[in-house]
Amino acid sequence: MGSKVALNFIFSPLKRVMKVKHVIDALEELAPQHYAESFDNTGLLTGAASMEVTGILITLDCLETIVDEAIEKNCNLIVAFHPIIFSGLKHLRPGDYVQDTVIKAIKNDIAIFAIHTALDLVKGGVSYRMGQALGLEKLQTLVPKKNIIKKLVTYVPTNAVMKVEQALFAAGAGRLGAYTNCSFTHAGTGSFMGDSTSNPSIGRKEEHVRLEEQALVVTFLPHLEHKIVTALHDAHPYETVSYEMTTLENAYQNIGMGAVGTLPEPLTAQDFLALTKQVYGSKVVRHSLSRKQTISKVAVLGGSGAFAIKNALQAGADAYLTADLKYHDFFQANSMLLCDVGHYESEQFTKDLLHDFLSKKFSNFAVLCAQVQTNPVNYF
Repeated sequence: MGSKVALNFIFSPLKRVMKVKHVIDALEELAPQHYAESFDNTGLLTGAASMEVTGILITLDCLETIVDEAIEKNCNLIVAFHPIIFSGLKHLRPGDYVQDTVIKAIKNDIAIFAIHTALDLVKGGVSYRMGQALGLEKLQTLVPKKNIIKKLVTYVPTNAVMKVEQALFAAGAGRLGAYTNCSFTHAGTGSFMGDSTSNPSIGRKEEHVRLEEQALVVTFLPHLEHKIVTALHDAHPYETVSYEMTTLENAYQNIGMGAVGTLPEPLTAQDFLALTKQVYGSKVVRHSLSRKQTISKVAVLGGSGAFAIKNALQAGADAYLTADLKYHDFFQANSMLLCDVGHYESEQFTKDLLHDFLSKKFSNFAVLCAQVQTNPVNYF
């Protein structure tokens, strides 16, 4: 997708034509589908990318009642956090809440897009918004992904290095945290000889050529690989481009699960639990006993987060907030205050996150948050 300027042009008042594809492209900027977990089912679940959009309805869960709300509000695109189709469907017959929802969406030409773990894994995503709601500061990713960053090494004639480098930067390579245009070069001597069918840009067919080259090294994220390789081939002067691509073991802070930060002021465990219950609207906060005198450093993970208890402990968190904890999970807490605030409650701010993002991208279109309550858990 292009820049904001391009988006504003496409969706100006004089040309209000927006398709589902445009929304998907915008969401890809926020949370690339490449990083969704392999078990997940993200993306466009019903409808066609070519459909013209009349309005967007944002929800945490897509149920039949949400489809009804979309129909009532003339929204033919539902952007949901959780995918309504999670495992394979063998038939589409009424009587099951998943199939009832899908059937009604298809009958009424409503597209459903699910973002789920793609948004879980990006910096500023689900857990970051969960932490911001609690007032946490200096947020960082709790469980950064490893084996994400890719490294490209290519060999370029010295006089063409700047052209190739700039093309790779424009395609998204060379970004490290708050820095862009990051690269490394080192000089050497290149050698090649084309056969009778070659068309070399330097030298002649069947001539052994030696010349000064630079090894140009950049890193990039894997969802940009096709774009990076295309830019390399377009900008490189050689008929056949030599390059190496490897995946680095480094952890990458901008992609991963959960978040950890600090409270503006330390709180007693009792006051922290009261704040937690108030912020997330939890009817009940299930928690372990805490031997901490005060709570200052807090880890959070939206949804089912038992797998990251050890990461919260390693991060030195005084408290860890997540959901779907089992009985034996609480034994792992040690001295840390472990809290289960509820699955829906931990992810509820995702709707606001998506609404804020899409409203800025498409200011001339109706982007609405669903009003139907979808939390399936009730308390007596």
